[in-house]
Amino acid sequence: MEQQKKVAFYTLGCKLNFSETSTIARNFQDEGFERVDFEDVADIYVINTCSVTDNADKQFKQVIKKALKLNEKAFVAAVGCYAQLKPEELAAVDGVDLVLGATEKFKITDYINDLSKNDLGEVHSCEIEEADFYVGSYSIGDRTRAFLKVQDGCDYKCTYCTIPLARGISRSDTMANVLQNAAEIAKQGIKEIVLTGVNIGDYGKGEFGNKKHEHTFLELVQALDQVEGIERLRISSIEPNLLKNETIEFVAQSRTFVPHFHIPLQSGSNAILKKMKRRYMRELYSERVATIREVMPHACIGVDVIVGFPGETDEHFLETYHFLNELDISYLHVFTYSERDNTEAALMDGVVPNNVRAKRSKMLRGLSVKKRRAFYESQLGTTRTVLFEGENKEGYIYGFTENYVKVKTPWNPELVNTLHEVQLTHIDEDGGVRIAFVNVPV
Repeated sequence: MEQQKKVAFYTLGCKLNFSETSTIARNFQDEGFERVDFEDVADIYVINTCSVTDNADKQFKQVIKKALKLNEKAFVAAVGCYAQLKPEELAAVDGVDLVLGATEKFKITDYINDLSKNDLGEVHSCEIEEADFYVGSYSIGDRTRAFLKVQDGCDYKCTYCTIPLARGISRSDTMANVLQNAAEIAKQGIKEIVLTGVNIGDYGKGEFGNKKHEHTFLELVQALDQVEGIERLRISSIEPNLLKNETIEFVAQSRTFVPHFHIPLQSGSNAILKKMKRRYMRELYSERVATIREVMPHACIGVDVIVGFPGETDEHFLETYHFLNELDISYLHVFTYSERDNTEAALMDGVVPNNVRAKRSKMLRGLSVKKRRAFYESQLGTTRTVLFEGENKEGYIYGFTENYVKVKTPWNPELVNTLHEVQLTHIDEDGGVRIAFVNVPV
């Protein structure tokens, strides 16, 4: 009998990529492959790539090396955003046998024939206009939470971004499908679902990207709140102009949605927001934060911000810094601007020197540490519910409260994937929040 072929996966980039990797992995398992860890010897290694940061390009090469060290005869396939944008470049990397673009990645098993190594990577990537159908996916199996994809692609034309080139037009899963996936996840004992997409607030544009909205994002949230067996639902990143007050108000009184929002700002300077072609001004952003604070004072609010965008002067940067410093937010994700081919921003004047970009990034990261610390301190003494994760990290188990405070307590395997009411007592020297159980776990 022929031995079962083994396949391993490595995901670079966002939560959406994680959910799609899981779907691709299930396709392999349906075809009779055995899924193994990336650290194990496999016949096929599939790398789901990212195009958002410079680092992702470098990481890709390191991951390939790692795979071939485990098995030099392994068949290596690259899929995902970077594979769609720069297929030839990836195909030329030593050891890559197959590169699949945005629509082909979900049919990967059709392209893998005899698993013999190719001298040069074979490329199958569509014109991105053809990426107009929707493939639903969710990730499961290795975590206490699942990422559920509800939307793909983006119709926005932000001047720094390659995502529309890599993922195509905005299109959504059907409501019935999302609810069915959520129910399947709940049946597997997973306690938390994170909704993901490229631009999830745009949910409702038809499966083929047609502009008619079948449902709004608010209707999706309301329907998911009714799914039996899910303890927690979390909205991942959502554009400030699409996070409507009705959604904020619904989350505040919902059964399962947690008080945690991640809202991209990108710049606190209106002049730079205009150059980025963002669809709001900073005043709208302040209003959203104020609305959240009014109905959920304890909510966690995360912010994406880009430093070093072309034309960002010291004054513009300080505007961003002061704006964020005064805003009642909980943490920042700081991105250093990096040029991307085929974007408007790459051709703009006023290029900010790399050392200045690095300095600005460091300042905002410092601000983020301060904000997170202040947020954690504001939560001490409160009673929250923690979902514990599955790893023993140096004798401790970690978990997150509903409002995204990271807590730690001595390792106890029985706590894995369970929810407990705790009181947040103090912050220890490594920044983790320590707890006291309200009902001591048996």
